[in-house]
Amino acid sequence: MRRERRRGGRAARRIFLGLLAILVLGLGGGFLWLRSSLPETTGTLHLAGLSGRVQIGRDAQDIPTIRAENDRDAMFALGFVHAQERLFEMDLYRHLGAGRLSEWFGNATIATDRNFRVLGLYRAAESQYALLSPALQAVLDSYAAGVNAFLSERRGALPPEYYLLNTTPEPWRPADSLVWIKFMDLQLAGNYRGELARARMLKHLSPADLDILYPPASAHDDPHTELLRGLALEAPPPEIGPRYASNNWVVAGNRSASGKPLLANDPHLGFSSPSLWYLVTIETPDTKLAGVTLPGAPFVLIGHNARIAWGLTTTTGDVEDLYIEKLDPEDPTRYLTPSGPQPFLIRHEDIKVKGEPSVPLDIRASRHGPIISDLDGTAATGTVLALKATFLMEDDRTPDALWGVVHAGDWHGFREALKMVVAPQQNVVYADVDGNIGFIAPARIPIRAKGDGFLPVPGWSDEYEWTGFIPFDALPSAFNPPSGRIVTANNKIVPDNYPYFISRDWDIPNRAQRITELLDAKTIHDPDTMAMIQADTLSPMARTLLPLLLAPAPHSPRAAEAVERLRAWDLRMDRDQVAPLLFTAWLRELNRTLFAERLGPDFEAYWSLRHDIITNILESHREWCGKSCDEAIALSLDHALAGLEAELGPDMASWRWGQVHEALFTHPFWSRVPLFNRVIDPKIPADGGYDTINRGATLINGAAPYADVHGSTLRMIVDMADPGGARFMISPGQSGNPLSSHFDDLLSPWRDFVYLRPGRAPAEATLILAPP
Repeated sequence: MRRERRRGGRAARRIFLGLLAILVLGLGGGFLWLRSSLPETTGTLHLAGLSGRVQIGRDAQDIPTIRAENDRDAMFALGFVHAQERLFEMDLYRHLGAGRLSEWFGNATIATDRNFRVLGLYRAAESQYALLSPALQAVLDSYAAGVNAFLSERRGALPPEYYLLNTTPEPWRPADSLVWIKFMDLQLAGNYRGELARARMLKHLSPADLDILYPPASAHDDPHTELLRGLALEAPPPEIGPRYASNNWVVAGNRSASGKPLLANDPHLGFSSPSLWYLVTIETPDTKLAGVTLPGAPFVLIGHNARIAWGLTTTTGDVEDLYIEKLDPEDPTRYLTPSGPQPFLIRHEDIKVKGEPSVPLDIRASRHGPIISDLDGTAATGTVLALKATFLMEDDRTPDALWGVVHAGDWHGFREALKMVVAPQQNVVYADVDGNIGFIAPARIPIRAKGDGFLPVPGWSDEYEWTGFIPFDALPSAFNPPSGRIVTANNKIVPDNYPYFISRDWDIPNRAQRITELLDAKTIHDPDTMAMIQADTLSPMARTLLPLLLAPAPHSPRAAEAVERLRAWDLRMDRDQVAPLLFTAWLRELNRTLFAERLGPDFEAYWSLRHDIITNILESHREWCGKSCDEAIALSLDHALAGLEAELGPDMASWRWGQVHEALFTHPFWSRVPLFNRVIDPKIPADGGYDTINRGATLINGAAPYADVHGSTLRMIVDMADPGGARFMISPGQSGNPLSSHFDDLLSPWRDFVYLRPGRAPAEATLILAPP
């Protein structure tokens, strides 16, 4: 039945796209014409910009193996292939990073464009190019030439989105690739939004309340709390990127069946269609790479070469601070500094708007950075808010670090490359064919004269300035630890006596602890046991919290039935069970019961499962429950059951987690087109939950509170006894074109933990690129 439904969905999608083609092009051959936008995968193309022949072989899952005589030709081919498969995605995100969406979408995206113009990501990317090594500049130039070769030499239609938007792509520039990395910086940081949210809460909460909501907080130690309460703070801006979460670990050879290290990685991001990632294998006489790239950039970000493998998780390092700048009361074009009033740096830009006049924009910056309060008036009269962030600094050579990693052959070369990382901070695990394992969290992490980035700070003195950065050799790292394993999952990675401040935004330790538990349960591991760990669905939060929830007496027979089902639960967030749904809905309502009235207008932004906060309240701060915690728990269950019954019917025995917990891969364009959003966005019932290793997180405060929208966007397992046999999986597919059979053909294999082996499967089509 599920297979029939999937086939039916694909057929409906083809029909809708056929109708679109007819509508847009006004001729009966529209569908066939749009089909010509699919990649040309056989034959020979003669293209200017190549120094030699390049072979591109695609396997049954559309994964290319690029064979070239040098790096520049390989990256030219990668740019060509990316453009073949993901052109609209690449174009959309360069417009986003440059603040140019309104050229396509009109007034609807002016606010987004204004945000990116103020941050100046594209300007930073343009400046960054000149800082990079000549070798990497040449690679970026070759990659852009490959994209442009496709644009100039393509023989068929553009991707269908262009016709609906009535636009065409511009030539690709190296800065278009570099802004991708800046965009990832912004996605994986975003701490300034938390600063704004907490400052806003201080208007009606005490500093002690923040200690409960954001442990371990110290707002009551900040001398400027009253200043913050005087700010005219609007709601914090929405998150630019998804919530962080990822797993990686590495096991030494003495704990591996092959005798060589094992490395596993599954970064968790917001689900999207097409995938953020594009799988590729690249072979030259000097190197052999396999892993994932970001379409639009010439870097293998996670993967392996012939000698080493590496994987990433977000560290959550705090690399952003908000500074409250006081305006000069005599001249509001100036702001106060320890050396006297200084003028703002001002640049003027125009946002082009489709079908409308351009929107003028004056962008101000202080000594700390861009004035983000100009976006929405978030500040009091006489003050503005400036954002200081490492990834906006002018000497960022992180791309050189990425290029150095893929060419490293040992731990020393790996570390040397990572010394150039500015942002984002990642937990990077390492393994090599010589039997070594390692870990490091490289980045430029500020040392503050005072404070820890929890709240906005005064900017008119030097009291809260950054005085330097954590020395590279003092950053968290490990090499061949006695335990024979290294695990990171966004958890706190430093001991309490670590001499520097990195973050207060560590994720709960549940996933890291569960991975460690499973690794230590066996003496010897192999790729199959690594895959079993990646697929694990046991919820540590349920194991901790459920006894507290089940203690009070239920209010009704209906609630008693739910309680008995939860008592018998094995704590696994499996899609064919009812208990995961009961537990999640109950915890969701308990958060509402405890926090909604107290937080008022700030509740929606704070609303999540918050199991660690709930546990702390039930065990140590029962005054937050109002009259009675037992009553709050029982009442929340009643509300949860009423909501589920209204949605799923009265028969609790027929409810299943997978009914509402569907992994949903939304498309940034088609999801917003009426009718098409119903047939194009891939979705499938999925296992997992908020804190399981097989993550399946939900937006509890959203319109579909149980939909699976955040989890493993990539899975990788590498046995260093045979790096070329590494296992990978992305979802929903390699192609970004909805007309392609590879648009969502990996959806079911991804859900069911089937893996691919790029480079090992035979080529089903081969394209040759050659000089003119």
